[in-house]
Amino acid sequence: MENKILKSTYQVRFQDSDPFQHLNNARYLDYFVNAREDQFEASFGIKSGEMAMKEKIGWVVTTNLVSYLVPANVNEDILIESRVLDFGNKHLKIEMKMWDINRTHLKALNWVTLVHFDIKIGRPTNHSEKIMDIFKTILYPIEETTFDERTAHYSKLNKTFFKSLK
Repeated sequence: MENKILKSTYQVRFQDSDPFQHLNNARYLDYFVNAREDQFEASFGIKSGEMAMKEKIGWVVTTNLVSYLVPANVNEDILIESRVLDFGNKHLKIEMKMWDINRTHLKALNWVTLVHFDIKIGRPTNHSEKIMDIFKTILYPIEETTFDERTAHYSKLNKTFFKSLK
């Protein structure tokens, strides 16, 4: 199942930080979006920005849920993972996780729901067979059915990790 999780590493930049030297809460979404696009291109050779310009189709975010669990600090190396939780003809649900570089504790959790969209007609459209086949290869369902359950699961794991350091 590990090969169904897409991964990339980044460094938290100073210009993305708040006065506390933590990644600004709004910038988490930028890091997640960039990781999702980088990972999709690296894994499948598909550039979603190019696809939107050339084919006039792409994905539109309909829901973004984010839990900020542990701050990401300036100059810290982080690992961002993504997985497909669910998909259909016109929708896609992705889970993104921001870890410390050693993957010992989760910094942030993001669930994104997207609709595949035809820019020319201004309406949702079906995924191509190629895209559906890709999603089938990386589909990774999870036990928790709600975002709150998933956040609680990782909060508990983080507490256990930080207690073990004392």
